[in-house]
Amino acid sequence: MAIVDAYSTGSFLPAVLEQYGIECVHVRSPHPDVILSRDPEGFVHDVRHDGDVAAMASVLREHGVSHVIAGQEAGVELADQLSAELGTPGNGMTRPTARRNKYEMVLALRDAGLAHAASMVSSDADEMVAWVEATVGYPVVVKPVASSSTDNVVACSSPEQVRAAHEKIMNSADRHGMPNTTVLAQEFLEGDEYFVNTVSRGGGHHTVEICRYYKLRIPGGHIISDYNEPLAPDDPIAKELESYTHQVLDALEVHNAAGHTEVMLTSRGPVLVESAARMGGGQVLDINTRCYGTNQVELLALSVAKPEEFDRLPTTAYRILEHHRFVHLINPREHGVVPSREAMAAIRALPSHVFTVMRHPERKQIPRTIDIATQPGFVFLMSDDPAQVVADYRQLRKIERDFLYEPDRPI
Repeated sequence: MAIVDAYSTGSFLPAVLEQYGIECVHVRSPHPDVILSRDPEGFVHDVRHDGDVAAMASVLREHGVSHVIAGQEAGVELADQLSAELGTPGNGMTRPTARRNKYEMVLALRDAGLAHAASMVSSDADEMVAWVEATVGYPVVVKPVASSSTDNVVACSSPEQVRAAHEKIMNSADRHGMPNTTVLAQEFLEGDEYFVNTVSRGGGHHTVEICRYYKLRIPGGHIISDYNEPLAPDDPIAKELESYTHQVLDALEVHNAAGHTEVMLTSRGPVLVESAARMGGGQVLDINTRCYGTNQVELLALSVAKPEEFDRLPTTAYRILEHHRFVHLINPREHGVVPSREAMAAIRALPSHVFTVMRHPERKQIPRTIDIATQPGFVFLMSDDPAQVVADYRQLRKIERDFLYEPDRPI
């Protein structure tokens, strides 16, 4: 199997596939995520794509590749192109850009008759302001068309903020190093936000996780992640979200891939924020399995290695086995440092603490958290007692406020 840009959660796939006797070839796209692109391990070959899809497909054919999967957001389009060139199981190619371009995504939903956010794209800030004031009003969400991980996503409450956000995006590259040549504006969706992680094979979709996002709006219009909590599969809201998400996947022609779909539950029902034809980030497989009885990487591997067994799974393929909260660390200081292991001892001592991931080496200087890229890391809290998880979450936030990122704190 070939994995395109096996970063983030995609880096776990080779070890899981090896258990089925499947070897993996790594394909590096020309524009991987500049933050997540660490050298992956466990591959029998590592090749870099130079832009010639036919030539790369020929290389993969020589290695006996029978499946191509995107390991991370930057690999989604190339994985689709290579699958189509090889004739291996892939996604629909009627409008492949709709799986990366957020505006094309909205148009695909519109054409399928699904609820979607009012949206427009423009390289002209004045045109954008005029559209906002004539249609959706304020606040309005302004963001790059094809980036990821809350990169330059801003909720704007005035024409001045729209112009400032537009200028910043147009004068910067996205997380994949690509220049932004246009900007997307979307209506601000009021409601509760969720994500639905799925694995699809042959157009059949299986849900492996549904969580509610809890987010914070901070000064400057930035929206940052606070924590995620799971929904029980038999929860009526979970059922509504699952049904809508599977329709979204159909509209986007996601036939053979993992999926990470973000949905806002509004007064008019579920409305898509965005959908990605790859695995969700920030996963720790052992913990996900403890929580749900399965995980997205295992099911994606199963869909390739044992498709008949995968097809026999129930549509809703997860359970809630333990209460947990995925907590995003937040640095509230304009200038801070990544806490030392000694400083993090206060977090590890929380009764429900089970796992911590830090994105940077300790004592590295970090800015105030304004998006996922500037969040220092994340913590899993897990317990049989949901009250313990809540209490430990509150204590964690107190530790952050009191001293965790203090530059002058002794190591």
